[in-house]
Amino acid sequence: MMLRRALPWLALPALAQDRPLRIVVPFAPGGSSDVLGRLIQPGLTAALGQNVIVENRPGAGSMLGAEYVARSPADGSTLLLADLPFAIFPALQDRVPFDPIADFAPVSLIGVAPLMMFGALNMPAHDAAEFAALARARPDTLNYGSGGVGAASHLSGELFQRITGTRLTHIPYRGGGPAMQDLAAGNVNSVFVTLASALPQLQAGQVRALGVMGTERLAVLPAVRTMREQGIDLLNEHWWGLLAPARTPPAMVARLADALRRVAASPELATRLDALAVLPRATGPDAFGALIRADLARMAELARAQNIRAQ
Repeated sequence: MMLRRALPWLALPALAQDRPLRIVVPFAPGGSSDVLGRLIQPGLTAALGQNVIVENRPGAGSMLGAEYVARSPADGSTLLLADLPFAIFPALQDRVPFDPIADFAPVSLIGVAPLMMFGALNMPAHDAAEFAALARARPDTLNYGSGGVGAASHLSGELFQRITGTRLTHIPYRGGGPAMQDLAAGNVNSVFVTLASALPQLQAGQVRALGVMGTERLAVLPAVRTMREQGIDLLNEHWWGLLAPARTPPAMVARLADALRRVAASPELATRLDALAVLPRATGPDAFGALIRADLARMAELARAQNIRAQ
């Protein structure tokens, strides 16, 4: 009798391989999460020996897709491709339809991309330190655009103000794309996004890169100093990783994490990610879970301090 009860659990890994593995991207096609999901798709298919599909389930700022995965069977067949907003929305919303810790089992981080500060060409500041000095000399006269209230670009601007002792006016847009277009037109003074989001305007010479919010300079922009090199103790990285529903068997999570580690080590993937200024970083379940908990706490504290609420 005891053996019969155990058999369904022992069979779970084999059952999971009989069906496609779905990676749910909680955003519309074409965004960074969608691109990253489709980049790792063929490698995971080969590493796991099963078909992997990417499924877009956008809505409610990524919460619909996250809720869908949280309510999915814990059999390893459905994963969430989460990113930094996963740790932001619980800090801004009165009600979130899932518990970001209790309802998910971390599988692994996939990669990170440092947020960057970009400035308009009509600004006299040539780096972040000069921008901060100008903003301190002229409080409440400079501004920054973002992809909307609660977006990573918004929270990055709030972090910049706290650390530099500046006061900037926040101008939210319906996405990072429109914010970058207005920056290129000189209608806003600065924007905080990843290099991938700003690449068209930067390559066209329409905006200026002011600083990198990572631990090191980007290989594709070696002349742009990090914030810390400029005397600004600001580190903020946009991350992407895979989450499984809670109660997914640990052996299955370990199998998925190992497959992702092998995919992330691929030189071909590294080349593709390098073009997006994304650094592959397959950390495994424990380190990814620690990162999520740390960012949840960090963003909650920032939201309270700056009185930021979703609109």
